[in-house]
Amino acid sequence: MLEMRLFRDNPEMIRADHDRRGLPHDMIDQVIDLDNRWKDLRYQVDQLRKKRNEAARGIATAKKSGDTEEANRILSEVSNIGVKIEQLGNEADEAENERDQVRMRVPNILHESVPIGDDDTKNIERSLHGQIPEFTFKPKVHNDLIEQNAWVDLGRAAKVAGSRFYYLKGDLARLEMALQQHTIEFLIERGFTLVQPPVMMNREAYEGVTDLSDFETVMYGIQPDGFYVIATSEHPLTAMFMDEIIEPSLLPIKMAGVSPCFRREVGAHGLSDKGIWRVHQFTKVEQIVICRPEDSWEQHEELLQNCIDLWDGLGLHYRVVDICTGDMGTVAAKKYDLEAWLPGADAYKEVVSCSNCTDYQANRLKMRYRTAEGNTSVHTLNSTAVATSRALVAIMEQFQEEDGRVRIPEILRPHMGGMNYLEKSNW
Repeated sequence: MLEMRLFRDNPEMIRADHDRRGLPHDMIDQVIDLDNRWKDLRYQVDQLRKKRNEAARGIATAKKSGDTEEANRILSEVSNIGVKIEQLGNEADEAENERDQVRMRVPNILHESVPIGDDDTKNIERSLHGQIPEFTFKPKVHNDLIEQNAWVDLGRAAKVAGSRFYYLKGDLARLEMALQQHTIEFLIERGFTLVQPPVMMNREAYEGVTDLSDFETVMYGIQPDGFYVIATSEHPLTAMFMDEIIEPSLLPIKMAGVSPCFRREVGAHGLSDKGIWRVHQFTKVEQIVICRPEDSWEQHEELLQNCIDLWDGLGLHYRVVDICTGDMGTVAAKKYDLEAWLPGADAYKEVVSCSNCTDYQANRLKMRYRTAEGNTSVHTLNSTAVATSRALVAIMEQFQEEDGRVRIPEILRPHMGGMNYLEKSNW
């Protein structure tokens, strides 16, 4: 969330950002009004405490001089002051809690370079990568390829777990593991530490990394324990240092997170979102960086370059887009997406999101580092490296042959026993 000092000292910056996003100023005004109420109530409490302290000194002086009447008079004046202090203190706490609940829903300040636009149609293409595949036949959608080769069993998964779950089989399952291993090795070579996080989080930690009022509808909750199953390893890894003061010698902290991810993925979707493209459970390798504020924009570009180099190595055609104001969420200050070309669907579709969240998550998590001037919030960044199910879809559609076979990307073949093609599963 945004620091309180911004609302007090520079609310016009927040209003200008809301104007760029096309948002009303209601929540900004609420935060400021509740903060003023909190300050007024705290002032009243302080004045009453001051009065009580003065009264205590007056009573002590009166008793010392033997003036019992004066001592009783003062005592009578302040007899109910403790009740008033408690009442006003409770009201102040309520105002502060309400203020911060509203403040948590005020989005991050966007970087000045974020393009203006109402929705994803206004995202700007930054670069194109790889050669668009050409076919002498009509390319199939991945749904048809997984059915033809018996690589995925959706029907039995639906029987066991429900729709949008799947059994991954045979060589496609091997390719999924190869993607994980290759990506992990790639990131370790670039200075990342491999971390496997817990797949459940409590509400306090989850509210530190995302706007639950916006995100909770796509998450799975575990009751009555009050846990959430993670939607991405970004969340537990970013929250790893919550309520801590990080030694500056540790920064930047670079983590490669590998985990299953769980999402409800509610809503209606098109044919190209069937199969294993939009599912309730998938595996993702994630990049996380925790760094000094002055380093975060350079780190953002490095995360993006890691994605570009990784996906270039797979030999896939994709584009990088700069996300516009109307397509930005609450947490990120700037975001890039990689969109892979799906020839069967005849569309570019998102496979990577790369975000700089500046100090927004760190403020919520109370995550700081030491400086000569005192403790200050770190910056947090995150980027998909590979969401394996979506990468499999891109590989199947771009590397398909007319007979339904799929070539294995050359860089993954060492992890596949030197195979050149995925073989059909025999059941």
